[in-house]
Amino acid sequence: MATIDILGSTHAYELTPPRASSSPALVFIHGWLLSRSYWQPLIDRLVDDYQCLVYDLRGFGDSRSLKEKTDSELLEVNPDCVSTTSNYSLTAYARDLSILLQKLDIERAWLIGHSLGGSIALWGASVASEQVKGVICINAGGGIYLKEEFERFRAAGQQLVKRRPQWLCYLPWIDVLFTRAQVARPIARRWGRQRVIDFVVAHPEAALRTLLDSTTEAEVHRLPLVVSQLEQPLYFIAGADDKVMEPKYVRHLASFHKLFQGCAANVIEIPKCGHLAMVEQPDAVGMQIRKILSEHQS
Repeated sequence: MATIDILGSTHAYELTPPRASSSPALVFIHGWLLSRSYWQPLIDRLVDDYQCLVYDLRGFGDSRSLKEKTDSELLEVNPDCVSTTSNYSLTAYARDLSILLQKLDIERAWLIGHSLGGSIALWGASVASEQVKGVICINAGGGIYLKEEFERFRAAGQQLVKRRPQWLCYLPWIDVLFTRAQVARPIARRWGRQRVIDFVVAHPEAALRTLLDSTTEAEVHRLPLVVSQLEQPLYFIAGADDKVMEPKYVRHLASFHKLFQGCAANVIEIPKCGHLAMVEQPDAVGMQIRKILSEHQS
């Protein structure tokens, strides 16, 4: 693991050696309450032909938050008040990504984002349009604001973040529960342990603000506009059994891009797959990524 400073925040990252000069670097962006670790199965399948960059978003995994707040200060956050200059908005994370690409001298990249990381990838392609040659979103979609459902989701997420016990990592068998959450079939127990660790160590301000700032009505409705304006190729990989981001919502967001062509041409649905496609079905996902990249070789 290496670290790099971005706007005063220490970011943890791993960068594999460069490959053929014609091959783009693959930049992997993780989702909410996760970390860079979950990309390893895909990297193992792609690293022979592509340089791979994984990093922890600010406030998650081994990356630090911009500023620390006490728990009492955090509990006073107004969930309905979102600043356009928030340090945890999608655009702020896209800015971090753009700076990271510049600092690591990555001039040609495909962004591969999971869930929240998919939304960050979309904004990243807009912010760093010169460096980003394409985007692949995994278990990511949206663009439809369902008021009651989002209010329940936001309320549940707030309670989840605020009531995380630090001793959870030491609770016997808790990792088994995490191997079954949000997936079509139980994943390996080591991934359950990793999910518990990432859930506990995520900085409370980052965990809460990323949830709240990315799920406002304005932000949800802004994603389709971002997608419609992207000139780069854009693909979506969905889990057929994903209950967090159902395929219909993936197709909805994908439909705003020119590659959709009225028949979901830029959407790939993976059978027997839930919300962690890169861990649940790495062979199928890796094969689809290779296929997409081969179609857009320059």
